[in-house]
Formats: sequence, structure tokens, C-alpha cells
Amino acid sequence: MKKQKDTGKRASAKASWIEGSVQDFLELSDADMEFIETRLAASRLLKSTRQAKKMTQQVAATKLQTSQSRLAKMEAGHPTVSLDLIFRSLFSLGVSRKELLKGLQASPRPGKKIHA
Repeated sequence: MKKQKDTGKRASAKASWIEGSVQDFLELSDADMEFIETRLAASRLLKSTRQAKKMTQQVAATKLQTSQSRLAKMEAGHPTVSLDLIFRSLFSLGVSRKELLKGLQASPRPGKKIHA
């Protein structure tokens, strides 16, 4: 037995894409987005600081008195890592408050458009 092709509105609805932002898709507030973007910017700054100092994750983790896997989570912006831990790590690697603020402001924002 042969199946018929979907036609009309039903097929069109299945094939269409809705374009929107991550914020819209996840129903996040502006405050939620700022917090997430701040965490990700701080994580990128931590990674770039470590790399600029030519440190491996293992060497940096030892200096920060943490594990390499935890440092990897910090650099990835994993939600289980607190923002204060990322900030403390940055300060321990020699980043000043002024450099931190500059790094947070200069951090490029990832693209916001998604398809749902």
C-alpha cells in the first residue's frame, strides 16, 4: 500500500521554520540573558588569559588549586560553575578588576538567531 504525500497546510506547517532568538525560544528575561552572557564572557576571558600565559589547563588548575576537569568546565561556562569562582580564578591568574571589566565589555556576543 502506498502512502500519499502530505499536501496543503499540513505539509507547509511541517516544513516551515520559525526564526527567533535564544531568549525567545527559552523564554528568558533580559536579566537572565545578561547573566548568561556575563558568565560566558568571563569564561572566554579565563581561557584567553590562561592561553596568553602559555599555561596548560593542568598547570593553571594546579595554580588555582582545582582539577583540570573543573577548569575545563569553568572555561566552557558550564552552569555548575559559579561566577564568583570564575572571577576568583581570573584574579588568581593576575587579571585586575579593570582588565576584567574591559574583558567583559569587549567580549563578542555569540549569534542570537536560532531555528525552532
